[in-house]
Amino acid sequence: MLDVSKLLEEIKASPYEELVIKAPHTGVVSFDTLSPGVKVLGPTGTWKEKPGTRLAIIERESNPKPLFAPLNGVIDKIHEELADSFVEAGTPLVTLKHYLSKDEVLEIILKRTLHPFMAPERAKYYFVPEVDKKVIASGPKAVRVNEGMELFIMSRMKRETGVSYTGPTGLIYAVYFKHNEVVDAGQPLIGVCPPDLLHLIEDVVVRVKTEWEERD
Repeated sequence: MLDVSKLLEEIKASPYEELVIKAPHTGVVSFDTLSPGVKVLGPTGTWKEKPGTRLAIIERESNPKPLFAPLNGVIDKIHEELADSFVEAGTPLVTLKHYLSKDEVLEIILKRTLHPFMAPERAKYYFVPEVDKKVIASGPKAVRVNEGMELFIMSRMKRETGVSYTGPTGLIYAVYFKHNEVVDAGQPLIGVCPPDLLHLIEDVVVRVKTEWEERD
């Protein structure tokens, strides 16, 4: 059984993820006047329509394309040796340290702890009507699932097919798909919590919400 308290302590010991910003295509790279240790911002706005901090520019055929920070973070490394030189697509340019938020920490813990039920095909997914009513009225944790239970409607190529749940008995603790959104095959649709782990997970969720320090 996974020790979720130990996992939380491991995340606390290294509370960030590294993001490597790579060249999206070939071209000549130039960097903005940034240096390691400088804070950068990711996209902002209601729909993330405002780009984050500009990190570099790649110019190809006299067409400059700016590269922006995808998330808030701190610059860890800039490959300044590449400045004003031609680079191939996929070349690492900048490394950021993104410090995890409470929601991101919870997502990591839940994805490591819960049993994921994966989408069998690329399609849109919906809960069957009786399950959907429970989720809307009382939340997903009101739904108990077991092996063979018809749980989803899969909509693909204008055809709808029922999809049954396979996995351990438990409660739907997390829902990863959105209404009318296409989900790729192999992506998790839900995360199921075994009954014997429910109290432990709830305790860790409370700890994260009360103890985790947010960093810009």
